[in-house]
Amino acid sequence: MWRQVVLYFRTHSYHADSCQAKENLQNEDEIDIKATQRIFKPMGSERTEIRKRQMATTPETPGAAQAQLSTGNRGSNACCFCWCCCCSCSCLTVRNQEEERARRTSHELQAEGIPNCEESPAPTLEEVNAWAQSFDKLMLTPAGRNAFREFLRTEFSEENMLFWMACEELKQESNKSIIEEKARLIYEDYISILSPKEVSLDSRVREVINRNMLEPSQHTFDDAQLQIYTLMHRDSYPRFMNSAIYKDLLQSLSEKSIEA
Repeated sequence: MWRQVVLYFRTHSYHADSCQAKENLQNEDEIDIKATQRIFKPMGSERTEIRKRQMATTPETPGAAQAQLSTGNRGSNACCFCWCCCCSCSCLTVRNQEEERARRTSHELQAEGIPNCEESPAPTLEEVNAWAQSFDKLMLTPAGRNAFREFLRTEFSEENMLFWMACEELKQESNKSIIEEKARLIYEDYISILSPKEVSLDSRVREVINRNMLEPSQHTFDDAQLQIYTLMHRDSYPRFMNSAIYKDLLQSLSEKSIEA
C-alpha cells in the first residue's frame, strides 16, 4: 500500500512539473515574439510612442515651472559660507540689503537723469579767453562751471563738480535743521563708499568729516571741498583747456565776433 501511495504522489508531481514547464515555455515564446516585434517596430512610431510616454509621465505645468524658477533663484542667492537659503542668514541679509540699496540708487538716478546745469547767459569771447588764464576765473562764472562740468561728464568725473557746488550751497544755509539735512545728503551722495558718486578723498579728510558729522555745520566739508577743488585744478583743468569742448566754444565765439 505504501508503494502505491508513493507512486501516486510521484505521478502527480511529474504531471505538475510538466504543466509548469509547458507554461514557462509558452511565456518565453510570447516574450520572444514581443521582443521581435519591438525590434522591427518602425522608428517613427517608436519615437511617437516615446514622446507620448514622456508627455504622460512629466507634464509641463505653469506651477511646476514657477516652482522650479523660484528654486533656482534661491540657489543663486545662497550664501557662500552656508548652504541654507533662509532669510535668517546674516550674510545673505546683508547682500539683500546691498542689492536693494543698489536698485534704489539706480532707480533714483534714472528718475533724476543728468542734473541740470546752472542757469547762465551765453559766455562772451572775453570770458572764454579769461578761463585760460586761471582755474579760479573758470570757476568764478556759472558759464565757466557749466562748460567745465560738461567736460568732466565726458571723463565720468562730474561728481567732483557736483560735490563742490553742493558744499557751496551748504555754506549759504543758516537754518540748523536744513544744514543737518543737507549735510546728511552730501555725505550719502559723495562721501559714502556705497554711493556711485563717491569722490576721491584721503583717509585724513574722511576722519575729519566723520567727526564733523556729529554736529554738522556749514563748514563740515571744507577740507574735502578744498581737496576736490585742488584735484580738479591740477588734474582735469589742463585737459579741459586742450579739449574739443573748449576749443570749439572758443572758435565759434571768435567767428561770431569777426562776423559782427
